[in-house]
Amino acid sequence: MIRIREAIIVEGRYDVNTVKQLVDTVVLETGGFRIFSDRERLAMFRRLAQTRGLLILTDSDGAGMIIRNYLRGAIPPSQIKHAYIPEIFGKESRKRAPSKEGKLGVEGMKPDVLRMALARAGATVLDGTEGETPIRPPIKKADLYALGLSGRPGSEVRRKAVLHALQLPANLSANALIEFLNVVSDLEELSALVRKLETEQK
Repeated sequence: MIRIREAIIVEGRYDVNTVKQLVDTVVLETGGFRIFSDRERLAMFRRLAQTRGLLILTDSDGAGMIIRNYLRGAIPPSQIKHAYIPEIFGKESRKRAPSKEGKLGVEGMKPDVLRMALARAGATVLDGTEGETPIRPPIKKADLYALGLSGRPGSEVRRKAVLHALQLPANLSANALIEFLNVVSDLEELSALVRKLETEQK
């Protein structure tokens, strides 16, 4: 598994699962065309782009190009890299029928094909050399529980308050929140934010 600096943006959750088996980085989905109306998710992508850069990896069909072009116009070009998969016709094993254009998407690509696509896009591989930003202890699910953001009475309300404060989608899952926080923040900053919100609510 390779570790890269850029966050990777794909179209759907099956694409996320495929890419996460190959690359150690934040991998988030556009939700297909939902990104066109999801301002919160786009704001999250913009923040990630400013923090570490984005690598766009959409399908090679028409829909994938529409989504790619939308993000190209919504985020500064200097903060985006584009990875392209080849046009390979076929059907993913989980599907009963091929896609509208009959092409395999990101989830149907072989690992070596995806690695090549990322390499050609200029993904920044992190190998522990000098000059890298020090790795902070990662925020874990247990930390969210300890802060009252998951698994406890009132967790959902507190978590939504944190999401709102961070300008993140209200329906962001706990796992996606952890991924995002580990890019732009740390446990100390998260704890301070939770305390601040609790004080404001009193």
